[in-house]
Amino acid sequence: MTVTSTRSRLYTPEEYLALEDQADFRSEYRQGEIIPMAGGTTNHNRIARNVSAELHFASKAQDDFENFIGDVKLWIPQEQLYTYPNVMVVVGEVEYHNDRRDIILNPQVIIEVLSKSTEDYDRLGKFAIYRTIPSFVEYVLINQNRIQIEHFTKQAAKRWSLQDIDAEDRELRLESIPFTMSLDEIYRKVNFAEAEPTQKDNSPE
Repeated sequence: MTVTSTRSRLYTPEEYLALEDQADFRSEYRQGEIIPMAGGTTNHNRIARNVSAELHFASKAQDDFENFIGDVKLWIPQEQLYTYPNVMVVVGEVEYHNDRRDIILNPQVIIEVLSKSTEDYDRLGKFAIYRTIPSFVEYVLINQNRIQIEHFTKQAAKRWSLQDIDAEDRELRLESIPFTMSLDEIYRKVNFAEAEPTQKDNSPE
């Protein structure tokens, strides 16, 4: 089953899940709207894979956190949003939505790989939504077209700090979990000569 003409009406969360369970592609749910997600580039996939693999390796030694990749949904009830972050990290027990093992509620760290069509949404709109999650304390935005990372860390209620990381730096160090990753490893096999195609819409990736 495919989702067609989804912007012509509003859907309930239950209707969205029923459609999404049978759909041929992923879509995001935003306050009644079902919005198809654009496909990723090879560089986008490489970065998400590199970070996820390193987090998985690190979690074997710590055993108190776990990371999930982009086929696990995140439900944010306050904003009525179902979405698929590229990488999520949960510390402690995973909290599931309605006992569904494909929907989680309590990420502590969220990592997104930026695309031209989604970077404004990821940096502004989605970040504001993510900040309503009680467990959420770190947000990492990784540019796939050049060596550039924005690392946001929660310092107190309604107060976040930003660290800009670029080619002059050596690593990304998370603060809420014991995890450090070199920029060389984050961007391993990424080919910046592969230009990211320009998307015609703002569908999330």
